[in-house]
Amino acid sequence: MTLSRRLFLAVTGGALVAPTISLAASEVPELLDHILLGCNDLRRGIDFVEQHTGVRAVFGGAHPGRGTRNALLSLGERRYLEIIAPDPDQPDVKDALPLHLRKLSDPQIVGWAAHPGDLSSLAEKLRNAGVAFEGPSPGSRKRPDGRVLQWQTLTLKDNPSRLLPFFIEWSADSLHPSADAPGGCRLIGFEAVTLEPDHLAKTAALLLLDLPIAKGAKPQLRATIAGPKGSLSAVS
Repeated sequence: MTLSRRLFLAVTGGALVAPTISLAASEVPELLDHILLGCNDLRRGIDFVEQHTGVRAVFGGAHPGRGTRNALLSLGERRYLEIIAPDPDQPDVKDALPLHLRKLSDPQIVGWAAHPGDLSSLAEKLRNAGVAFEGPSPGSRKRPDGRVLQWQTLTLKDNPSRLLPFFIEWSADSLHPSADAPGGCRLIGFEAVTLEPDHLAKTAALLLLDLPIAKGAKPQLRATIAGPKGSLSAVS
C-alpha cells in the first residue's frame, strides 16, 4: 500500500475540502515547486544532467546541519530542479538524507516539494483533519554570492513511499531559486506510480494536489525534463 489507511481515513474525514476525485489531467502538478534529484557526488550529478539536457546546473550552496549541498537549474517560472548530494564538509551529520544519498549508484528522484501558499493555514487544515505532520520548520541556505535564502517547510509524517511532497513557503524577501538559475529546460511530465492509484488520487486531491497518477507494481516518481540538447527521464 502506498499510503497508510490512517492517513487516508484522516483526510477523508471531511476536514479538508477537496475537488471531485479523479486522476489528474495535467502533465505536471500546478503547485510543484521543485524536484530533488539525489546523487552520491554533486559534480557527478551536475554532469549527468548536462549530458542529457545540455544545461549545466550551478552550485547553490550547502544546508548547514543537514549534511547536504546542491546545484540548481530552472524548469520555468517558480519551478526548478535541485541536484542534491552529501556535503563533504559535513561528514559527521547523521541525517537520513545524506546517508541515503551516499548509497546511490545512479542519480534518482528522492522527493519533491509543493508550494501551497501560507503554511500556517495548511497546518491548521491538517491538524483539524487529524493528519500528523512536522513543522512549519525554518530553513536557510547561503548562496555563493552571499545572499541568504530563507523558507519554511511542512512534512507529512505518514508518507512511507515518498510519493507525496513536502510543502514549502519561501520568505517574501528571498529570491525564488528558479528566478536566476540556468534556464533552457522545462518540465514536461511528472507523475506518481502506485499499485493503488484510486487510493493515492483521493489523498492527493484532498491535499489539493493535481498529481498525475499511473498504476504500477512499484511505488515510484517519474519526471521528464526537456532541454536544448535532449531530455532527461528520472525515477525514484
